Amino acid sequence: MFLTISTTGTPERPATDLGFLLHKHPDKAQTFSTSYGTAHVLYPEATVERCTAALLLEVDAVALVRRGKGKGRGGAPDAALAQYVNDRPYAASSLLAVALSGVFSSAMKGQCAARPDLPAEARPLRIEVPALPARGGADLVRGLFEPLGWTVTVEAVPLDERFPEWGDSRYVRLELASEGLTLAEALRHLYVLLPVLDDAKHYWVSSDEVDKLLRAGEGWLPDHPEHKLITGRYLSRRWSLTREAMERLELVRLAETDDTEVEEIDNAVDEENDTEEKPVPLAVLRRDAILTALHASGASRVLDLGCGQGQLVQALLKDTRFTEIVGVDVSIRALTIASRRLKLDRMGERQAARVQLFQGSLAYTDRRLKGYDAAVLSEVIEHLDLPRLPALEYAVFGSARPRTVLVTTPNVEFNVRWETLPAGHSRHGDHRFEWTREEFRSWAGEVAGRHGYDVEFTPVGLDDPEVGPPTQMAVFTLATADTTTKEEKAA
Repeated sequence: MFLTISTTGTPERPATDLGFLLHKHPDKAQTFSTSYGTAHVLYPEATVERCTAALLLEVDAVALVRRGKGKGRGGAPDAALAQYVNDRPYAASSLLAVALSGVFSSAMKGQCAARPDLPAEARPLRIEVPALPARGGADLVRGLFEPLGWTVTVEAVPLDERFPEWGDSRYVRLELASEGLTLAEALRHLYVLLPVLDDAKHYWVSSDEVDKLLRAGEGWLPDHPEHKLITGRYLSRRWSLTREAMERLELVRLAETDDTEVEEIDNAVDEENDTEEKPVPLAVLRRDAILTALHASGASRVLDLGCGQGQLVQALLKDTRFTEIVGVDVSIRALTIASRRLKLDRMGERQAARVQLFQGSLAYTDRRLKGYDAAVLSEVIEHLDLPRLPALEYAVFGSARPRTVLVTTPNVEFNVRWETLPAGHSRHGDHRFEWTREEFRSWAGEVAGRHGYDVEFTPVGLDDPEVGPPTQMAVFTLATADTTTKEEKAA
């Protein structure tokens, strides 16, 4: 992965001033460790008239796999094979952008202790990137750099020069030239736009990426004609982060229009004296609703079916009314995490006697599940394919037959209220379905009728008058013991 920065000069203003700006001496070749490999800075030429600094990044393929956990994180293409076959050692990407910010951090901030006057001076600059992924082609490259004052020369790289009929690859050779930019501005442009053109981040994108984007984009991003595309791609199309960044960019534009500071505009909230209560997470509301229903049922021996990582089991253990708590999940990994969360290996003998975790599939009957006061299926049914629901129904209501069964599931009608959830998408990638209130009530009513239960429904979270609550809960109560069918007794 390779990039060069060149400048020209005169005896009065030598090109070798580039060494002061980059904080790297032109007579030395220097090496730096980065998260994904080794960065080398060297000067192929360094004279009064012309000086070129080169950044060469040698990617450690093993480190890339380990840090990415083999999953092609950040939207990398061909994720299944990305750990074996990829362009990371050769093509400019977010890895090179990270190296730029690390190796040339002072230059990017416009700092030069030895020559404080230099960073503010515009100078002739020429930047060359031999191999740059460009999802959007040459037109997008020009559309991103030309509004910033660059003269852009971009050449598509053919897939194979021996076979021109195959057409061009997604890579381009890029040359940027400018007479009116400072080196700090140039580096900040590259830091943001290299991963934007690649349209992939090779590390996890979290909320601090918004701050990085706004810092690097200060002075140019708010007014860039492609600021929406830049923001979305830089943040890996994470809708919540993109929305936050766009709102903050709008504040910057308003402040510039009014010739004032952002803080003077964004002053509607007094952070020190703000007494507004923060919304309670839906997961907490759901656990509270389940605990309330279990108390009302008088249950003391409880099954958490599909217990996942043990959050509900942990909450049940804190309440001494529950004398026996069993967590069941098909995933050994989830049960291992639950065990660590509960600290089972360090739990006192009396407390440990109240809880157990075991592996089991809810698609099959299991004698270990019989005889309990209550069973909870919290956000479980929507993870099953619809044809497998009858098997779960019989295993729980027909075979195990606890006195009380609590079932919670998302209310798909409420999804329109999630501003960060794109239309038509489920709340979780593994959801096989999400039901309306009518669909859930119909299913629950049929299950209750077949197995001798009564059923009532409880909203969880804000009960919106138009679309209902975010989570819907059905409380099944066994009507009478003698409603068990012959087939169920035989099982």
